[in-house]
Amino acid sequence: MSAVVAFRNVSYRIGNRQVLQDLSLELHPGETLVLLGRSGSGKTTALKMVNYLLRPTSGEVLVEGVATTAWDPIRLRRRIGYVIQNVGLVPRLEGWLPSAVRERVDTLLGQVGLPHEQFANRYPRELSGGQRQRVGVARALAADPPLLLFDEPFGALDPVTRVELQRQFTILQRQFNKTALFVTHDVREALLLGSRIGLLHNGRLDVLATPAEFLHAATPEAQAFLACLDVKKDA
Repeated sequence: MSAVVAFRNVSYRIGNRQVLQDLSLELHPGETLVLLGRSGSGKTTALKMVNYLLRPTSGEVLVEGVATTAWDPIRLRRRIGYVIQNVGLVPRLEGWLPSAVRERVDTLLGQVGLPHEQFANRYPRELSGGQRQRVGVARALAADPPLLLFDEPFGALDPVTRVELQRQFTILQRQFNKTALFVTHDVREALLLGSRIGLLHNGRLDVLATPAEFLHAATPEAQAFLACLDVKKDA
């Protein structure tokens, strides 16, 4: 099975600080790989290397078998879905006919729970935080990209809206069978959404496991995250 994304001994340094060190892992077609970790663990840095916002200090990141350094950056980023606003932006950049753009926008807004007749012409300022994130998910899917990137997309939402969007994400993932790289610091979210979980600690890959396997991970960092489950359960 060819990897959609592959990190090959990737390191990244800022001055004297080693942000990532010898990261090697693969993202397979149709899976959601969750990068879990504390603030400063290197998870967002790894994500930004996939769309060539950052370049490795050493090693290489491959997307569809081609090193990011060999891609045209604009073409690479158009093949990747992002959780931002403006659902129809990428289809228009890709030269879709206006009628096709409208049809795609209408369909996707409905699938994320925002009926076209109510929401298609609203400005971002007229939407709640949860609605903006729903638009972001729709926009990420708009041009039917082979790869989706999510950088803690639900972190700023209230707990109820966050759970609703997590559930909707799992439904859309099953429906579209997309390949996704998802960054979070929430172990519950990682266990719910991930096909596999890559736990980063001080720039290194500490654990790479399925959710079921992660529940039995024995490293100190994994145990620290798993302890959060017991804390929330007892609260």
